[in-house]
Amino acid sequence: MLKDAGANEFGAAVRAVFRGENYFSPAISAHLVAEYTRLAHAEEKAIEPLTPRQRQVLQLIAEGLPTKAIARRLAISAKTVDAHRSQLMERLDIHDVAHLVRYAIRNHLIESDE
Repeated sequence: MLKDAGANEFGAAVRAVFRGENYFSPAISAHLVAEYTRLAHAEEKAIEPLTPRQRQVLQLIAEGLPTKAIARRLAISAKTVDAHRSQLMERLDIHDVAHLVRYAIRNHLIESDE
């Protein structure tokens, strides 16, 4: 409930809580629905299958290898590694390497240290 809510909204909130229900003001509900929708869409994009090469590159990125080491290990150029990284970020709607690592951990491409 927002602090500038009116008396009617306050009364509705009290009645809902008294019945053991949750109460969210319309403004908060709209924000929650929008955020849920955004996260659901991101989840849909996240489960799109990656190519085997994209999985390899992502796994090595998540393990902390620099671009040149990934290139040597996979026998490809550093520019190709960069292209794969860019494609991964675009495909997964991820904008930095830290979030790529989180994605890899969540999808069991690598194990977390925890």
